[in-house]
Amino acid sequence: MRLFLCGDVMTGRGIDQIMPHPCEPTLYEPHVHSALGYVKLAESHSGEIPRAVPFDYIWGDALDEIDRREPDLRIVNLETSVTAGGQPEPKGINYRMHPANLGCIAAADIDCCVLANNHAADWGLGGLRDTVLALQQAGIATAGAGLDADAAATPAMLEAAPGKRLLVFAFACPSSGVPEHWAAGERRPGVNVLASLGENALTAVIHSIDRWRRPGDVVLVSVHWGANWGYEVPAAHIRFAHGLIDSARVDVVHGHSSHHPLAIEIHAGKPILYGCGDFINDYEGIGGHEAYRPELSLAYFIDLDNVSHSRLKMEMVPFHMQKFRLVRASEVEAAWLGQTVDRECRRFGRRVHLSDQNTLVLPV
Repeated sequence: MRLFLCGDVMTGRGIDQIMPHPCEPTLYEPHVHSALGYVKLAESHSGEIPRAVPFDYIWGDALDEIDRREPDLRIVNLETSVTAGGQPEPKGINYRMHPANLGCIAAADIDCCVLANNHAADWGLGGLRDTVLALQQAGIATAGAGLDADAAATPAMLEAAPGKRLLVFAFACPSSGVPEHWAAGERRPGVNVLASLGENALTAVIHSIDRWRRPGDVVLVSVHWGANWGYEVPAAHIRFAHGLIDSARVDVVHGHSSHHPLAIEIHAGKPILYGCGDFINDYEGIGGHEAYRPELSLAYFIDLDNVSHSRLKMEMVPFHMQKFRLVRASEVEAAWLGQTVDRECRRFGRRVHLSDQNTLVLPV
């Protein structure tokens, strides 16, 4: 089974404004009061950006790279509310994409959008409800949010091949900035919030997985956790990820929230991506964290053995966000990413090397 994974796909706000059906652009941020401000900021940095772009525009070179590798399933962390209405949450930053622009997700043949994150309900729980329903109507599976607590905890069940399923469970932690009142309730839409990473939380996750798993299923846990910036992986994340593999028999841990890639660990043959970084966003031209090279991103391709579900191969393709569009990273940019990810992976006894095609490879 080959999977395509990435981190945060943030198609709201500025990116929504360059699509065919933008939302009303008013924002309620302290310093920027129109989503068009983020378009102008990007244009001041990179040059004019077209408007009413085709839905595949934002994927740029990434679409060919994904298609060429023919993954069985494609999973992203969709970090925006998909609604034309809703009420902005008083949290300072509110991402919203018009439902009529959802073609930008369908354009990449995405199979599952993880919604357990700190932006899915930026326009209130009504906006989250709109998001879930819009994705359902588009035929795109969701995980980590729903119209009630049971739906939010239900995994996406994806068929990679006849009789071969991938179960995607998704959780959001308060450490990522998700408000605890976003937690789904018995009769209230919301996010699948994991309030802690202790033993009780792990036991609850194990019970949830065991409820749904059938023999032969591959299990992926997607978790939104931790700070936006910094390379240190908290000890609690490491313990929880190990517990997911050792006790819950999880096959892939898909972490996100950091705006840049973090370390990768292979534990008992199973990959842990502690932080996949942003993939698509409207941060172009925003300064302040240049040392992390936030304009660079990675697409993750993981091959799993069909029997043991252990990792057979992992390759990461580097990109650069330019004019709200992904372009292949230069040789110098790819080398910087390779050196950085290699440095972080060494902490977990792994090395990453740069291939002749300027991709990052984690050897078996």
